[in-house]
Amino acid sequence: MSDAEGVKPRHFVDLADFSTGEIESLVAGAKALKARRVKGNLGDYLPLLGKKIALIFQQPSLRTRMSFDVGINELGAHVLIVSGDEIELGHRESIADTARVMSRYVDAIMIRMLSHHELLEMAQYATVPVINGLTKKSHPCQVLADIQTFEERLGSIRGRTIAWTGDSNNVLASWVHAAARLDVKLKIATPEQLSPPAALLDWARAEGAELKLTNDPYEAVDGADCVITDSWVSMGDGDREYRHNLLRPFQVDQRLMDAANKGAIFMHCLPAKRGEEVAAEVIDGPQSAVWDEAENRLHAQKSVLVWALTDTK
Repeated sequence: MSDAEGVKPRHFVDLADFSTGEIESLVAGAKALKARRVKGNLGDYLPLLGKKIALIFQQPSLRTRMSFDVGINELGAHVLIVSGDEIELGHRESIADTARVMSRYVDAIMIRMLSHHELLEMAQYATVPVINGLTKKSHPCQVLADIQTFEERLGSIRGRTIAWTGDSNNVLASWVHAAARLDVKLKIATPEQLSPPAALLDWARAEGAELKLTNDPYEAVDGADCVITDSWVSMGDGDREYRHNLLRPFQVDQRLMDAANKGAIFMHCLPAKRGEEVAAEVIDGPQSAVWDEAENRLHAQKSVLVWALTDTK
């Protein structure tokens, strides 16, 4: 609960806001927190003891809700979970006023909503850290967990090649942000009609990111250490049949995985639809890292919370 003058809260909105060293530090923190959990000595480390953290959900959630709830409790803090409808976010009163009021009650706010603009407004007026749990534009918590998962399986991500095949969405946007910071070659295969936004690509190239865009998933996975896809229809998307027709050639099946580097892994943020964006033989096969990836949301988000609420001098 912050109303200190002149102290800027540590928001976690986009990976683009962070330096290479800061992202690497967050990943290192996630790995350390995971190791502590594996050893079973969580009670010896409660850095957020007494803190109160609000979780606001305007969209349905399994991984985000459970991982933040569990993580906050494991760090010693108290969690308050509310729905966007419950507080009529942006309707009964302005986002700005909601941010000001909540800042007097809690020490941090995590929000999962479609509108990135409204999340930015929340961060602008909150005097406590605001964490992006997902917007239509980006999903930085997921990609932080993805980086952790990659490094657990294959070592440092620096200089490696990541392939994305399918729709251009919020997870891809956060991967573009990460690629610009971590010396990652990102090869993106999408239908022409679903290409990444020009503004995102312009930003990434100006930041020195090595990107390759193609409409051929086999070209994208050539030389890739990791192949990533996501649902063909995300929250807020319409035209389901149209999108399915466009994206069917981009399905990750075993033939596509075999075209990547030997030992390449497969990732998907979940939920997944077997037989659509990914074949069952891939997501349930030995190259799949999706269950580690899902678990690592817990550890990555704990790292973000510790960063946001400690050592802030």
